[in-house]
Amino acid sequence: MKQYGFYFDQSRCYSCHTCSIACKDWNGIGPGPEKWMTVYEWEEGAFPELRVHNLAFPCGHCKAPQCVSACRNEALFKDEKYGAVLVDHEKCTGDRQCAMACPYGAPKFAGDAIGLKMSKCTMCYDRLENGQIPICVASCPLRALDFGPIEELEAKYGQLRQLEGMPDPVTNPSYLVKANVPKKKIVPYDSKRAVELMQKRGDLGNTFESVEDVVPAEGHVGRGKLKMKHENVKELMTKTRGDLG
Repeated sequence: MKQYGFYFDQSRCYSCHTCSIACKDWNGIGPGPEKWMTVYEWEEGAFPELRVHNLAFPCGHCKAPQCVSACRNEALFKDEKYGAVLVDHEKCTGDRQCAMACPYGAPKFAGDAIGLKMSKCTMCYDRLENGQIPICVASCPLRALDFGPIEELEAKYGQLRQLEGMPDPVTNPSYLVKANVPKKKIVPYDSKRAVELMQKRGDLGNTFESVEDVVPAEGHVGRGKLKMKHENVKELMTKTRGDLG
């Protein structure tokens, strides 16, 4: 079996969601939680010392996919030509065993109702058959994504398959990653003084009454860690920046 896969460079991604929207457009999927290419976002630190991280993840198309073995209806299978994990919608009953088994949250549903059929990334099988790369890779404006035979990607980028917060790669996903470079101030500045300057607008009055209004005493603000599996579609949409893709 030939195994193709994806590569993601976290330091290049600025979370524009172009890959997710292009995927929906190509596959005729409407706005909502069926995000075959899902862009996760989470924060580290708190304003004004804040860093936003992101992860664009379609499906691991794993060499040992737990979703395939978990499906009691044999609706999921491993393609021989590209190594894609695909779903036979005729056999799918929407019992969500695949979603419970997948550590990456790759199976997607249009809602929370029981019986809705699962859908997921197809590796753009139709495009591969026409000699094209997946639409998510082709659409990325900063080339944060790459695609090809997994052994070629490994030779080019290494074998890292896990960012901090991602599940252990026990399923051997065909998905390689490069982590963000360490954060550094290109131009050193006093963050406290910067907030004080933001507060004052001259004759227009203050933007906020006190620095304490915008600078938390401690802890994270918003989404403090990566989470790839969710209890319901509302949580998924919250963790992936609303209904943009």
